[in-house]
This record gives sequence, structure tokens and C-alpha cells, in this order.
Amino acid sequence: MTERNEERIEQCEYLCVHEDVVNSVNENMPEDETLYDLAELFKVFGDSTRIKILYALFESELCVCDIAHLLGLSQTAVSHQLRVLKNNKLVRFRKDGKNVFYSLTDDHVRRIIDQGMEHITEGN
Repeated sequence: MTERNEERIEQCEYLCVHEDVVNSVNENMPEDETLYDLAELFKVFGDSTRIKILYALFESELCVCDIAHLLGLSQTAVSHQLRVLKNNKLVRFRKDGKNVFYSLTDDHVRRIIDQGMEHITEGN
């Protein structure tokens, strides 16, 4: 099959807009700003270091030193990634004396990661 034929298969053979369906979908479509925010959230998950940090925090509340040691990274690198995660409301922190401990903000974070993992491992 030629590339041109493959392209044709992916397109409608004639122009026919199903107005009722399009209008229904459009009514339920979130605002552009909301979709932008959602896309930005998913960008945060696009970094394997941040995913590793989130996985570590599945198991236990950890301080920057613990995470850095666990992942073999500098404290500066971990702090930077934690800042990104915190700004996106994926982790929270608490101070205990001179130590700062991080944990997942809530169970939503775990479910997002679990569903992503289920999706990529389906059929294997």
C-alpha cells in the first residue's frame, strides 16, 4: 500500500460533519485555559527523574538527602525537581527541625502514575 493510500484511509472519504455530535462534544469541552493547565501537569510527568522521585515517595516520606542518596543525584538536582513537583501540587513538605520531609500531596498522584504504568504495560 502506498503512503498516499494510507493517508486517504485515515481521512473521511467525503465531507460530512455530524453537527449533533460535534455540538455535544463542544458543549462538554473544558475551557482552553483548563486544557492548557492539564497539558502543563502532564509535562511534569515527562521527566524520568521526577517519576523516580514520585515512586520513592510512594513508599515513604523522604528528605532531600534521602532522595539524593537513593537516586544517586546531587541535593541541588533533587531540590530543583522537588520544586517543580511542589509548584504543580504533586508533593508537599513539612519541616522537622532542620530537615524538610517530602511526601505525595494526595492519592491522586499515585493513581495517575498507576494508570500510566497500567497503560504502558497492557498487552505485555
